Amino acid sequence: MRIGLVTDTYVPQVNGVTTIVRRSALALSGANHDVAVVAPRYPGPAPGGGFPELRVRSLPFPPYPAIRLSLPPRGAVARFLDAFEPDVVHVHTEGTLGSVGRRYALKRRIPLVTSFHTDFPRYTAHYGVAPLAPAVWKWLTWFHGPAAMTLTPGAALRDELEWRVGHATLWGRCIDTREFHPSRRNAGWRRWLAGGDDTVVVLHVGRLAPEKGLDVLIESWKAAREQLGQRATFVVAGEGPLKSHIMQQLPFVRALGFLPRHQLATLYASADLCVLPSHTETCGLVALEAMASGIPVIAADAGGLRESVNEQNGILVAPNDAFGFAMAIENLVRDSARRFALAAAARERALERDSAREDAELIELYARLVTASEGAPACAA
Repeated sequence: MRIGLVTDTYVPQVNGVTTIVRRSALALSGANHDVAVVAPRYPGPAPGGGFPELRVRSLPFPPYPAIRLSLPPRGAVARFLDAFEPDVVHVHTEGTLGSVGRRYALKRRIPLVTSFHTDFPRYTAHYGVAPLAPAVWKWLTWFHGPAAMTLTPGAALRDELEWRVGHATLWGRCIDTREFHPSRRNAGWRRWLAGGDDTVVVLHVGRLAPEKGLDVLIESWKAAREQLGQRATFVVAGEGPLKSHIMQQLPFVRALGFLPRHQLATLYASADLCVLPSHTETCGLVALEAMASGIPVIAADAGGLRESVNEQNGILVAPNDAFGFAMAIENLVRDSARRFALAAAARERALERDSAREDAELIELYARLVTASEGAPACAA
């Protein structure tokens, strides 16, 4: 098969979408299928994959420079994909590049797959425009409506999409449990972060943006620090518009910024627990990465996080309950036996979500669409 992937975010950026797109591309190539990627161009080098890529010029979004905005030339994208001759076009994002990929597939009558990675309607409340949520849903329904299939990583969101567009499939909530592994624990990293093994490393990984529940993180870490003192070291890995705010409010935090994936895997394994207060996650790949690395997760009891974290392998806390998060942190820092038991169970849970089986499922989904499309007309936009 020949699969064209179109995305508004891609490596070297690190986020849930880039992780899934890159994983899909490598899985297809590794299974001897042809793959081509249309994605933004970023400053600096980007890792290659041995398959053709069209990198489109992009500019930083002023309020959030890590997000790049592309003004894709339709002609260049069409020529690139025409030369590749895809059997399926998979559009992973609803941005400007994704819109061009969607238009191309429908115009060429090529099976279109879309992905719903980000719960934008829920984001509206965090950016002060909650009344726009119905309009956002209307636009997303229009965007995904003509697709032969829409993939999403969360069961709750799958049900919502099934009601709205009728062709939603659960996919994209697995990780590489060999890349994220307890064996990556590194004594040198621990000495650098905390000074030794006696101090518990409390970690948060993710985009530092309003929708990630960072006000809850700040208040809970202040309270936990007051009770624990030097018994815990608090570490944040990530970039975003709230980074300076976090550093002002939490001057005791070690802020590591952006880390490449191999260093991130070492960081997870070298920490002792991970705190994720966001209640807008469609899946929460960060939680699974931490769990696969052998550390328990304290997470908001909401969205996709509750589909991975439970009382056997971590702690779920009511969304927006800063006091509850602080108490959970304090309990796990003080109770090493419970922390180790949850860590072992977390690793076992992550193994159930290993990506190898899901990669094979994706290839089978594409194959079914290719077979079904032979001789059948595509929907009109």
